[in-house]
Amino acid sequence: METNLPDGWPKDKPMAVSINIPFEWWVEGDSPGVSPMGNPLKPGFKDTAALQWAEYALKHGLYRMLDIAEKHDVKVTSSTSAIITESHPEALKRLDAGGHEIQAHAWAQGELAVYMSREEEDANIKRCMEAFDKCLGYVPKGYGIPRGTVSENSAELLAANGFKYYNDDMSAEMPYVEETPAGPIAVVPYDMEVNDLPFAMRYGNPLPEFTKLVEDVIAGYPEIGSPPAILDITFHAQVAGRVVGLIQFNRILKMLRDVPWIWLTTRGEIAKLVLPY
Repeated sequence: METNLPDGWPKDKPMAVSINIPFEWWVEGDSPGVSPMGNPLKPGFKDTAALQWAEYALKHGLYRMLDIAEKHDVKVTSSTSAIITESHPEALKRLDAGGHEIQAHAWAQGELAVYMSREEEDANIKRCMEAFDKCLGYVPKGYGIPRGTVSENSAELLAANGFKYYNDDMSAEMPYVEETPAGPIAVVPYDMEVNDLPFAMRYGNPLPEFTKLVEDVIAGYPEIGSPPAILDITFHAQVAGRVVGLIQFNRILKMLRDVPWIWLTTRGEIAKLVLPY
């Protein structure tokens, strides 16, 4: 088992916690595959209920969650669909104004790298870069691939396009450098253990139980020897941005701030430890 922490990782804080708020949107005609409605529509019909549910994140949920995060002096990492630079640029600018980390997250949710040719994936990445630069004046350094499902070309194309790290490896738990034909790129592994979308929407757990899950991690981690680890705590603003979720979000951030062995950080700050930029 790996026990050494990278240089720059606080030695008295073996667990790095990244608070993630994915910020996702779909191309016209597509809709989220997950929503509160249990009965799927017939094929070929636009799921307006699912879209309205997801759009709450862009209109209200994100703003409320950022207010709470900033109250606790916590910076979040947000994997953002580049289409939002056109559909809701004011929400993206609110994220940026708060000093939070924005990652590119393909042009739109539902555009999966494994379904693309090399040329299509490269064009999608470049389209993201152009859109973020036009909206924010810069291109994010990190990239999250929708569904976490990389293609055989993803790492090389991201490195070739100037990205410094990406998220998508669920087989590791500590950051590392991947060598590609286009040069090195850092990988900051991502896990799904504490993620409100499968927890609440797929498995039907009430959101207050999400807080209990985090409490259990805090109570039990020292008892298993505190192995060095990155813990992702992921809140989707369409799930956690409403009243019940906001209460849990506030409680969880408050708890985390009080734990002396937790390093509350962003995914970009973790990436810099192994590949400075």
